[in-house]
Amino acid sequence: MRRWWHARTLHARLSLLVTGAVAAAVLVVSAGAFLSVREIQKSKVSAELMADARTIAADPHQWLATQNTRDDYEHGDDYPGEIGPCWQILDATGAVIGGSATPLPVTAAAAGIATAGNEQVQEQVTVGPGDYLMLTVPIAGGGAVQVGMDPSPDERVLTLFALLLAFGCAAGIAGAALLGRTVSRAGLAPVDRLTGAVEKVAVTMDLTRPIEVSGHDEIARLGRSVNAMLTAIDAARHAQRALVEDAGHELRTPLTSIRTNVELLLEVERKPELAHRLPPEERAKLLADLDAQVGELATLTTELVELSREEGSREAVEEVELAEVVGAAIARVRIRAPGLTFDTDLDQVTVLGRSGELERMVVNVLDNAAKWSPAGATVTTRIAADPSGRRCRLTVTDAGPGIAAEDLPHVFDRFYRATAARSMPGSGLGLAIVAQTATSHGGTVSADPAPSGGTTVTITLPAR
Repeated sequence: MRRWWHARTLHARLSLLVTGAVAAAVLVVSAGAFLSVREIQKSKVSAELMADARTIAADPHQWLATQNTRDDYEHGDDYPGEIGPCWQILDATGAVIGGSATPLPVTAAAAGIATAGNEQVQEQVTVGPGDYLMLTVPIAGGGAVQVGMDPSPDERVLTLFALLLAFGCAAGIAGAALLGRTVSRAGLAPVDRLTGAVEKVAVTMDLTRPIEVSGHDEIARLGRSVNAMLTAIDAARHAQRALVEDAGHELRTPLTSIRTNVELLLEVERKPELAHRLPPEERAKLLADLDAQVGELATLTTELVELSREEGSREAVEEVELAEVVGAAIARVRIRAPGLTFDTDLDQVTVLGRSGELERMVVNVLDNAAKWSPAGATVTTRIAADPSGRRCRLTVTDAGPGIAAEDLPHVFDRFYRATAARSMPGSGLGLAIVAQTATSHGGTVSADPAPSGGTTVTITLPAR
């Protein structure tokens, strides 16, 4: 049933829901009406029998004196019946002493009321070809009064009422089905329009034209959410295109240099007579240059992969001791920069994040500090928690020449390299990765001149 339900369209499901809701309401109301009318009729018959029985029991002698002549009918097909209630009076011995033209049966319960003065009782008895409701009440001083009524006229009215209710239910359910179809079409018309607009965007790939949205209902909210998603996708596509263009530009320079050097080496290999033009020391210098350029290319490729890493391939988020991450990063950078001194003061702070990414972030900051610090200098690293305990601050201060004021706003941009840095190895992506990692962990990053010279990079992260 569930599989069948989910196989239906949203229009069909909404129509079925409306039809089912209206049908349930109609059936409940009809059943309630039928039961109420039936109970009202039963109460009316019982009230009439009780009123007639009490009236006769109050003065039975007067009713005996004015009774109609009782003929001895055979209860067969020629039984004429009687209009209105029929009655009869029993004496203290349970014998019939008078009544209307239609005789009523003296049941054991009726005889018990007449002889022993038991409480009144209502029974269903057979009188002629039909069934009667009979009420027997005691008479003061002995005896009983029996009053019977034919309920078939009321039952026919009740049957007719039930047929009318059934017809009304059928008409109501059919109308509900038509109404449900109309309501589903009208209610889902904005969804159809929104679907058509999204499908058009999917076909044309034009993310610059937002979907027309009007109103403040749920559909309008969905439309605005789709427009926000299209804007985000368009921004991501432009960022991706810019990354590819910048990466192509940055990769072209080392590749061109590598190609030129390799072609020169190949030319010398093909023509040994030209070997004198490339002395051994120049050849060694050329090979060293090739090795450096290949290393630079490998570093650039690794940083590009890191910069474009997707969420699906990232580490799991967990609680991380930031001091341990920074200590591991310092140990790695100390191997690459043995001539520097690393001064640390690390408070124990726990952050929620990905330890591998955080370590690469700190390594990039420390590598940048090591690159600009002269031999024998000190790189200072500090971790301090805010007084509120909600955030922590990681600072790395180098002993380099500092960053020019005009370059400070751009040091975390992709592929940006200051004028002073263009003569040194690097891709311009290290600090961009730092900014991206800090942002993805809910933090911020900034670079400022250090009081004693050099540059201080400050990373602020939420603390646990």
